[in-house]
Amino acid sequence: MDTYSERIDLALEATELASKRMGGQIPGIHTETRSDEGVTITKIKVLDEEGSRAIGKMKGHYITIEVPGLRKKDSELQNKVATKLAKEFEQLLVDIRIEPTAKILVVGLGNWNVTPDALGPIVVENMMVTRHFFELMPNQVQEGYREVSAVAPGVLGITGIETSEIVQGIVEKSKPDVVIAIDALASMALDRVNTTIQIADTGIHPGSGIGNKRKGLNKETLGVPCIAIGVPTVVYASTIVNNSIQMAINHFKNQTENTEFIFGALDKMTDQERLNLVREVLNPMGHDLLVTPKEIDEFIEDIANIIANGLNASLHEAVDTDNVAAYTH
Repeated sequence: MDTYSERIDLALEATELASKRMGGQIPGIHTETRSDEGVTITKIKVLDEEGSRAIGKMKGHYITIEVPGLRKKDSELQNKVATKLAKEFEQLLVDIRIEPTAKILVVGLGNWNVTPDALGPIVVENMMVTRHFFELMPNQVQEGYREVSAVAPGVLGITGIETSEIVQGIVEKSKPDVVIAIDALASMALDRVNTTIQIADTGIHPGSGIGNKRKGLNKETLGVPCIAIGVPTVVYASTIVNNSIQMAINHFKNQTENTEFIFGALDKMTDQERLNLVREVLNPMGHDLLVTPKEIDEFIEDIANIIANGLNASLHEAVDTDNVAAYTH
């Protein structure tokens, strides 16, 4: 991968970038895409080390749900996305052989004081937690529910403790069978911010998309499988500049064929070459900022509810997967 591959949170974007670089099919990568009523679901399976090196992602399953219409705050669409998320997550649990009785720990990563980074903690607030019932009154727990606990451990700047250390301690004491980590991501595309959900069975590296090196949460560090769910809530300023240049080029191409006279070498560069150039200009000045939409306050609540409702339906058989909105609390 190129110099900036470590910033690519979405496996879909990493695959698209590698596909352009390699001119088509990527060895060791299997992709499957389907669309239904404004929802596009792409499944990427990294089969071997060759595929892993090609896109810079670990071997495993990556599911991306893209819904451009989420920006419109359509409650009916939100319920549909929650339902699809529930079904995809439920199937993933089957595919990676997680038993219906497996005990789950949901970890809401991020800083609750910073809105674009508060996705994880808000999801935790809306989770249907049941572990205490199984511990205190197991005979009164109805059929169709499993042990679920949830925690928002905060960030290093708040606690002074690495998130991975906190989660490892909780896993050691509470002994879940699976950890589900929720985190905000960074995207390379403006149109994916606030509209995309990624599920991966390979764990997560908190802060990797914004350049913060933190110890990962995965099966190797936790001792149990770790499934990551992420939503891109920010984009780099360099991405915005690069996209703006491309939109300007496309605009002028509708007016004249001589865009090279207007844009010079920029017109001949590939998208990645131009992005690298913009970053080389902005980084030394400290201007490659992380940017989030002004509607982030409303969006983060909506997407957190979608994820929480979808998880509640997929983790508890008693919750109707086809009517997850009925269980909002």
